[in-house]
Amino acid sequence: MNGIPAYTLNDGTAIPAIGLGTWPLDDAAAERAVGSALGLGYRLVDTAANYGNETGVGRGIAGSGVPREELVVTTKLPGRHHGYEETLASFEESRQRLGLEYVDLYLIHWPNPRIGKYVDSWKAMIKLREDGLVRSIGVSNFTPEHITLLDKETGVLPSVNQIELHPLFPQEELRAFHADKGIITESWSPLGRGSKVLDDPAVARIAELHGVTPGQVLLRWHLQMGALPIPKSADPGRQRANLDVFGFTLDSGQLAAIARRAPRRLGGDPERHEEF
Repeated sequence: MNGIPAYTLNDGTAIPAIGLGTWPLDDAAAERAVGSALGLGYRLVDTAANYGNETGVGRGIAGSGVPREELVVTTKLPGRHHGYEETLASFEESRQRLGLEYVDLYLIHWPNPRIGKYVDSWKAMIKLREDGLVRSIGVSNFTPEHITLLDKETGVLPSVNQIELHPLFPQEELRAFHADKGIITESWSPLGRGSKVLDDPAVARIAELHGVTPGQVLLRWHLQMGALPIPKSADPGRQRANLDVFGFTLDSGQLAAIARRAPRRLGGDPERHEEF
C-alpha cells in the first residue's frame, strides 16, 4: 500500500487507512485530482455514480501509471437503482464509466428505508462479489438496524460502512457496533465541511504543539479512533498534507478536546434522507 498502513476487511482484503474523496468534483477536476493524489502515494480513491465523476476518476487512474493491483477503487449504488436486477445493471454502468475490469469496493450509497429495496440490492452485490466483479461490498449511511436486517436476510455483513463522521458528530454508538461486527468505519466529511471545526482554538493549539495543520490534527483523530477518513482535495499541497498524518500521535486529553462539543449532523439522517 505504498507505505500507508492498511486495515484488513472482514472478507480478508486490505484497504489503505486513508483515501481520497472526490465529491463534488466534476470529471475534469476529478481526473486531475486523482492523477495528482496517486502520484503522491494515495492508493484508495472514492467516488459514486451520483457524484457524476466516475469517468474522470477512471481517466485519472488510467493516466497515473500506478499498477491496478495497488489500487482500491470505491464507487456507490444510487438510490434510483435499488433492486436486484437494477443493481446489477447500475454496477455495469459504473464499471464501464470507470474503465475497470473490476471494482474493489462497492457500496449502497443510502439505505432509502421508505423504498425498502436495499436488501434486494445487497443480494445483487453478493452475486457481484461471487462473480469476481467486486472484491468487497459494503454500505454507506446505514444504521445498526439496517445492517442487522442485511445480516438476517443474507448472512453477509458489510465490510465497510461509510458514514458522516467528524468531531462535531463522533458517532460513538455506531462505531462500537461496527467494531463488534468487524465492520470498518469509513468517514465522509472527516474535516466537518461547512462548519468551523478547523478554526476551533483547541484544534489550533494542538496543531501548534505538534507542528502540523488543523486538518492534519483532525485526520489523525480519525485514525486513532480506528476510522478511515477520505478527505477531498484537488490541491496537491493539501493532498500531500492530508497524507502526512502518521508521524505524530495525539494523547488522550487532546483526543477528548477535539470532540468535546454537543453532537450534531451536517448531512442527512439515514432514517429519513432519500437519495436517488
